[in-house]
Amino acid sequence: MPNKTAATKKAMVRAIKLFILGVILQGGYIHGRHKLMYGVDLDQIRWLGVLQRIAIGYFLAAISEIWLVNNNSVDSPVSFVKKYFMEWIMAMMITVLYVALVFGLYVPNWEFKVKISNPTLSTPISLVEMKTIHCGVRGSLGPPCNAVGLVDRVLLGENHLYKNPVYKRTKECSINSPDYGPLPPNAPDWCLAPFDPEGLLSTLMAAVTCFVGLHFGHVLIHCKNHSQRMLFWLLASTVLTIFAFLLLLLGMPFSKPLYTVSYMLLTAGVSGFLLLLLYYIVDVIHIKKPFILFQWMGMNALIVYVLAACELFPTLIQGFYWRSPENNLVDITESLLQAIFHSKRWGTLAFVLLEIVFWCLVAGFLHMKGVYLKL
Repeated sequence: MPNKTAATKKAMVRAIKLFILGVILQGGYIHGRHKLMYGVDLDQIRWLGVLQRIAIGYFLAAISEIWLVNNNSVDSPVSFVKKYFMEWIMAMMITVLYVALVFGLYVPNWEFKVKISNPTLSTPISLVEMKTIHCGVRGSLGPPCNAVGLVDRVLLGENHLYKNPVYKRTKECSINSPDYGPLPPNAPDWCLAPFDPEGLLSTLMAAVTCFVGLHFGHVLIHCKNHSQRMLFWLLASTVLTIFAFLLLLLGMPFSKPLYTVSYMLLTAGVSGFLLLLLYYIVDVIHIKKPFILFQWMGMNALIVYVLAACELFPTLIQGFYWRSPENNLVDITESLLQAIFHSKRWGTLAFVLLEIVFWCLVAGFLHMKGVYLKL
């Protein structure tokens, strides 16, 4: 769009739509599978989630693309760098801000509330107990005392964070690790604490992946032949991956909950290699039919995410059952596959793969009908 103000308004409206949709889907209003109920206490609503993170990352990248890119033509690698130099500076500034906050913020001792039941009473009631986490450190990347959680607790409030974080699957917090399960004896108190894996500070770092995506898109636009595109993508992916492992050697782990710089670089680099491989197969040597399912999914990614990944469609199907809520099509199918494979894990994996194939076919049907959901 030649009008930057209009383009900014369009980007802002789209980001707001994505954010609101994310709050509806992941804010607690929809309770997911096995719970035939809906509704959320506004005092407990979760403000952030996957779509909210995408909305923030998209908006930052879109604003940079609109306002920081000049109108110079690109006819050489030097002119390419000059055109997008300010965007790269923006991405580096976000990264520096993240690192400064993660390693510079002082994390004091903090408290959180835990609801406990008292079964000894004739009428069981829920009591609230205060738990204290002892920190008093800077630069910790562990579950209880990191700056990512501190920022969310201060700015969003404990009540609005994710109540079932991945930390609860660690050996310290689950006897069924790497799955969720009962607390082991002498489990640390932080196992019960809320933590948002799509929090504010980690979303800053996740937004940088949008800038990486912009770079790969710019190469696609300005390089007119396959060899040039693949060469620049290979170079970028290699540099990203090497820097990821260098940071790992320097002590920064690959952590998705914290979305560390090393994790961002690794996922961006590996994604670049995967793009390179698929581009070669599909666009260079023209082997397209085996990947038609990916094409269909990509054309209707949002509707598949809403209905499948957010479990909206399975929840609706489970609402129809025979005599007992457990006797529904979704649970019966999963139990049947577990019985066939004589394993809960392998049966669940088969069920998930079956779901993926099902939604690929649904996306293909929608494509044939010309139906696309987009914001």
